[in-house]
Amino acid sequence: MNQTDKMNYCEGLRDGVPIALGYLAVAFTLGIAARNFGIHAFPATIMSLTNFTSAGEFAALGIISAGAPYLEMVFSQAIINLRYLLMSCALSQKLPTDTPMFHRFWTGFFITDEIFGVSSSREGKLNPFYTYGAASIAVPGWALGTCLGVILGTALPPRITRALSVALYGMFLAAIIPPARKNRVIAGLVIVSMLASSLFSYLPLLSGISSGMRVIILTVILSGLAAVLFPIKEENEDAE
Repeated sequence: MNQTDKMNYCEGLRDGVPIALGYLAVAFTLGIAARNFGIHAFPATIMSLTNFTSAGEFAALGIISAGAPYLEMVFSQAIINLRYLLMSCALSQKLPTDTPMFHRFWTGFFITDEIFGVSSSREGKLNPFYTYGAASIAVPGWALGTCLGVILGTALPPRITRALSVALYGMFLAAIIPPARKNRVIAGLVIVSMLASSLFSYLPLLSGISSGMRVIILTVILSGLAAVLFPIKEENEDAE
């Protein structure tokens, strides 16, 4: 690891602290749910260390408790987490062209909604060690929250748990607001995406679509329209 990699890792570590705090609160409720389904602290913690996705893990708990076949688990996780495929594709465009496959794989592996948010908002090309730094504190925070939720159970009142979970949404807003303030196109896309997501939630024909598939559809449509209407010039074109 050279000096540049160390600097990016430390910056990622710094930016990952609020993510870890938000994850700690949200994962606490996941741990409570795991305990209610009869899952002990150790397997629940391992699940969060290897599959850090709130919607996916909550769905997995119900599938496990129902004794459903593994094939159902595979399909449900694939559908719920499809949005990470698009995030990986988008983030790969920020990596330098000479980035080895090893770093591309692990950068994609550590993607969550929030880690993607802070990584994609970096100016210029993305150094993989920045994502590593954010993940190295955010992922343990998610796993620790799950473990504490299983161990402590319902020690905290539900109102306090719900209040703590707001920190995660506040952190995500902190990741998207700065670039939106600098770029009107991004600000417009954020507003349009919120309105479109609300329509998907309330319209009868669209409300039945799963959250993962909803993100896929909106991302493809909105990003495609933005690329056509507001194209970004390539670096080589600017140089010419």
